[in-house]
Amino acid sequence: MPLYTTDALILRTYTLGESDRIVVFLTRDRGKKRGVAKNARQSRRRFGGALEPMTYGRVGYVERERRDLVRLEYIEPVRSPLSAIDSEALSYVGYFAELIDEWSPEADANEPLFRLGASMVDAMANGVPIEPLARYFEYWLLRLQGVYEPAARLSDEARAFLGTARGISPFALGGVSVSRGTLRELEAAHRALIAMHLEKDLKSIRVLRDMRR
Repeated sequence: MPLYTTDALILRTYTLGESDRIVVFLTRDRGKKRGVAKNARQSRRRFGGALEPMTYGRVGYVERERRDLVRLEYIEPVRSPLSAIDSEALSYVGYFAELIDEWSPEADANEPLFRLGASMVDAMANGVPIEPLARYFEYWLLRLQGVYEPAARLSDEARAFLGTARGISPFALGGVSVSRGTLRELEAAHRALIAMHLEKDLKSIRVLRDMRR
């Protein structure tokens, strides 16, 4: 069985037995995969901190026919959101990862979505303000899925922000002037769209709400 290597984003992990972990990750060229990281709970030597959500790195895995789970051999982290200094930014890591996970079909390549996720890791590491970055991410995620519908009653400032977001990279958001009220307006509009299309509320949204209290 050949070892397949690719760039990947770690989305989430959960326990398997006493020593292993299931790792959900989005690859650049083969879509979302689920793999077993053997002994990941007992030893940090093989995987270390590479299993944190939104870690970007090089992944090696073995895939067997008629098996739902691949076998993870290694993860070589390249960039991690944990390098972000802002603790508020770190609170959004689970939110970004959950949205990508929900909108990534199994084993169906979606390089634009992968690149969007990877750019979020870079932007957080470079100190891009998190609330404009989150609205940018939501906007582009919905656009990539072909379901973005601007709310009819958006303010002029909100429409101006979206028009700017359409034509810039996330790294330029630090130079965009936008009020907190407009960001909250867009947050409400985007999350209503997300909930409508996913037909559920995200766990990470409840976490973000609790942190604001």
